[in-house]
Amino acid sequence: MPTVAFEGARIDCAEGAILRDVLRAAGHSPYNGRAETLNCRGLGSCGTCAVAITARGDGGPPVSEPTLRECARLSFPPHSPEDGLRLACQTRVYGDVIVEKYPGFWGHKVDE
Repeated sequence: MPTVAFEGARIDCAEGAILRDVLRAAGHSPYNGRAETLNCRGLGSCGTCAVAITARGDGGPPVSEPTLRECARLSFPPHSPEDGLRLACQTRVYGDVIVEKYPGFWGHKVDE
């Protein structure tokens, strides 16, 4: 069973679960500020659930490959593909990961 580390919490989830759903079910949010209510509800079109994901431990890929929708959204400002962020609503969890949410409405302020 994969474990998601987020904001000091360790959350167990089913293999293949959508990261956004895992966080919300555990009482956490992949959104900042007003994005909590102003988001696309997991459709992958708004980009407000962007997070940084780091693998914990060894094994296979800890998350799914980016979807076409995710790649398209993260290629459009204010995001940049070079930031290496993922959309929580489009990412499936397969292994242990550490998830970090950056500041700003879009969660894209990597340098802050």
